[in-house]
Amino acid sequence: MRALTWLLVFATIGVLGYALWAWRQRFLERQRAAEERLAAFMAQAKPAAPAVVVDSGLPQQRLLLEAAAKAGEAGEPVLSIQLYARLLARYPESTFAAQARAAVEAQKQKLAKP
Repeated sequence: MRALTWLLVFATIGVLGYALWAWRQRFLERQRAAEERLAAFMAQAKPAAPAVVVDSGLPQQRLLLEAAAKAGEAGEPVLSIQLYARLLARYPESTFAAQARAAVEAQKQKLAKP
């Protein structure tokens, strides 16, 4: 009789374990399906990206401008002119273009003075 009781206990534990395992599998499958539906919905609701993304390069422009200004302040007008020229060559329509051109003229005047 004791053996039958233990057999029933182990069988009950086995059935409960299998039921929990099966429930967890169904739950995970439903969760995956819900995530797929959400991803499909988000893909449809997402606005179209612009065809061409233009990098303005504003940080690079600013770095070139600052480096050229510091080179001019350090008494290196040739290096300063080269950096301003690089800025103007890479970004001719830059917001810093007018400032760079004026600085180049000032540096050229420094070079002309002996």
